[in-house]
Amino acid sequence: MSDFFSPSWAESVRAALAAGPSEQVRAAKLQEYWDFFDFIKSVYPASWALGCRDLASYLYVGWGGGTVTDCRIIGPDEPLKATYVLGMDYQDWKALHEGYDAQRTVMYRKILLEEGNLLEFFKAIYFFVESLAVIGSVPGVYPETLRWKAGDSPPPVRARVAPLT
Repeated sequence: MSDFFSPSWAESVRAALAAGPSEQVRAAKLQEYWDFFDFIKSVYPASWALGCRDLASYLYVGWGGGTVTDCRIIGPDEPLKATYVLGMDYQDWKALHEGYDAQRTVMYRKILLEEGNLLEFFKAIYFFVESLAVIGSVPGVYPETLRWKAGDSPPPVRARVAPLT
């Protein structure tokens, strides 16, 4: 099992996203829902930078041709270019991993769109939510405490960069 937000964890995320939601998850919703999900996946041209604010790092996920074209961790000193930049606190990432509902994660604003066209993003919200649920299901080691010690300053917040066009 890989550490959360490590390169090997990102590779596991890539494989999980390529495979898509499990049969058990698919059985819980109508086939029409999954037909729409599969259609959006087949034409989705965007990329996401899913941030962990406490680590000042991002999981970059690029989509194209119906599959993940790129999936990696972007560190605090690397350029950040994505169609949509979203941020979430470490505790909410951990809760997602422990089974907190991905739809509620979005609905209750635990993950926020920080950069990108809001209307375009929400046109594919079901695809995003199901993908977020897949990401949350990827095994990982989520330490009780972060890499920086209590009392220390947390990593710096990233400056926003214009999204890709």
